[in-house]
Amino acid sequence: MGPVRLAVIIGSTREGRAGEEIARWFVAQAAGRDDMTVNLVDLADYDLPARYTAEPTDAIRSFVREVGLADAFAVVTPEYNHSFPASLKQAIDYAYDEWQAKPVGFVAYGCRSTGLHAVDQLRTVFTALHATTVRDVVGVDLLRGEPSPECADQLCQDARVLLDQLTWWGLALRDARAARPYVS
Repeated sequence: MGPVRLAVIIGSTREGRAGEEIARWFVAQAAGRDDMTVNLVDLADYDLPARYTAEPTDAIRSFVREVGLADAFAVVTPEYNHSFPASLKQAIDYAYDEWQAKPVGFVAYGCRSTGLHAVDQLRTVFTALHATTVRDVVGVDLLRGEPSPECADQLCQDARVLLDQLTWWGLALRDARAARPYVS
């Protein structure tokens, strides 16, 4: 069935965000792999409505289509006030069935906690959507200026572990969905 289709989602839409640089670094870590293809999905590129609407807009349909095409996800998220950005929650809520029985990993960033509080919150959200969150996380400490050369080796190792887990789960769950459609 081919390589795993990984969608790397940039969850912050703030001006001056670090998420875009971190996402591009993570995509570069995945670029040399022959067991996956990578698509960068930047929420700032979608004109999602400020309020939830029952009638999908073109932007909503486009985002949901990207989620539906992916076999696995790496969500790049900052930590804001011990949680994740509202723009990410809103985008997650626009898709529903498209997340089901697919793996989700996290590339988080913040100060001191490296975004782990946001990851804890996101695990709960994705579990409710019947997605499988993988254990390991790439955590970027903005106070240390990561990904800096001093931290590059450990961050690269963390990225390899996360990509390996997403590939394994992506293949396993894609095969399972093909053999027996997931029902919630």
